[in-house]
Order: sequence, then structure tokens, then C-alpha cells
Amino acid sequence: MGSVKVTFVQVNGVEKTLEVKLGQSLMEAGRDNGVEGIHGDCGGGCSCATCHVYVDAKWQEVVGPPDEIELATLDMASDVQQTNSRLSCQITARPELDGVRLTVAPMTK
Repeated sequence: MGSVKVTFVQVNGVEKTLEVKLGQSLMEAGRDNGVEGIHGDCGGGCSCATCHVYVDAKWQEVVGPPDEIELATLDMASDVQQTNSRLSCQITARPELDGVRLTVAPMTK
């Protein structure tokens, strides 16, 4: 099985690049590797928004848009939601995402 490189820009501005196994959610990779701001409190069930990220503009089309369930969950973080918001638990590492760049969203207020 292969892997892809994923760069998280953490809440504190420090970048962390990880090797993520194909098929693994980006939330799991971030949480398991100590990416600041990726908590995944619901375990990847798309119900908490504690893995909220902003997808870099050049990667938005490749990553794709959120589905209706993800959009409803993102509404819980509406004060920090942007047009490029995604839940990293809903993004699975696949070959075309090699090099993807994500910025961890601040926690909701």
C-alpha cells in the first residue's frame, strides 16, 4: 500500500508534513501525529467539526466539495466556516492528493 504527503498548517502557523497511508482519513493521520487543532472527537463520524480544515485553493477541485451531511456538521462551526471548509475525517488519502495542503481551522467561539 502506498502513501501521500499531506501538509497541515497548524493553528499556531507551524507546518507539519505527514506521510499518510492510502485509504486513511486525513483526520486520523493528523490526530495520530499530533497536529495541533485536529481532535476528531467523534472518531470520524462527521458529527463534531473538531477536524475542520481549510483546503488550499489549488487543491479544492481535487479534494472535492462536502456532501450534505458534512455541510450540516460544518454549520456547527459557522463562525469560522469558509467556502473552502472541509472536515478532514471526510477526506481519504488517495494518490491524486499527494502534496495536498490544509490549514487547520480555529475552534469555534
